[in-house]
Amino acid sequence: MEIKKVGVAGLGAMGTGIAQVSLQSGYEVIAVDIDQTLVDRAVQQIEKSFLKMVRKEQISPEKKDESMSRLMGETEMAALKDCDLVIEAAFEDLEIKTKIFQSLEEICSDKTIFASNTSTLSITDLVARTGTGGRLVGLHFFNPPTVMKLVEVIKTITTDDEVLKIATDFVKSLNKIPVMTGDGAGFIVNRLLTPYLFDAMNALAQGVADVNDIDNAMALGCGHPMGPLKLSDFIGLDILIKGGTILYEEYKDKRYAPPAIMKRLVALGFTGFKSGSGFYDWSDPKHPVPRSFE
Repeated sequence: MEIKKVGVAGLGAMGTGIAQVSLQSGYEVIAVDIDQTLVDRAVQQIEKSFLKMVRKEQISPEKKDESMSRLMGETEMAALKDCDLVIEAAFEDLEIKTKIFQSLEEICSDKTIFASNTSTLSITDLVARTGTGGRLVGLHFFNPPTVMKLVEVIKTITTDDEVLKIATDFVKSLNKIPVMTGDGAGFIVNRLLTPYLFDAMNALAQGVADVNDIDNAMALGCGHPMGPLKLSDFIGLDILIKGGTILYEEYKDKRYAPPAIMKRLVALGFTGFKSGSGFYDWSDPKHPVPRSFE
């Protein structure tokens, strides 16, 4: 089976990025969200990104126009009926994702391959709830999808081998690097990353060091591009609470319990970079100021 038409269900930051990298690789893309505002914003954001690439002479104006001509933004799930592959990129909520795949099961051809961009939820749970069986696979892209090379490819005991191969080949066609992982909450990256981020928050709360020193220590000492608290702000503190809660429920390991200091920030509306405030003040995104917790 050859993938020609790709559907994306859910147009937040991840869905928008997945739609863009699919366009860049020559696919026809049907991008769907029930919120017309999100559809419009996604289309505008993708075009803005392509215009930036034109200014940098990475693509020609003609290539930008040709790529945009392969994008269709819609609010009805029925628009996905002829897609060869549909990637769900909705909020990290099992009930929401279940409803999406139940709809896709009714709408799409029995040859359509389904993928979830979930970062923490079990693919097996989605299969059990939706009856999608061997044609549902996990494709966990990383934020932002237009930059990050890694995609976790998640298989279950029911995943069809041919579906797995097609999904993996699709990832490679996007100039991404697939890594195979079994189905367990958090998969590889988030299962290992979450305790690291939470340990940094707990160290801050315990007065081990301030925000700046914790981040500098880990960035300079371990060769990371940024420290754990700044990375947490970029991911979104509300997202980390949601993901940590899912991991804690799965493994019953206190390392995954969201730290109180993060919960308090989120309660105040400080969710990180996207809200302008978290462990840093992001009023000037190029020069974030570490928050004092003394």
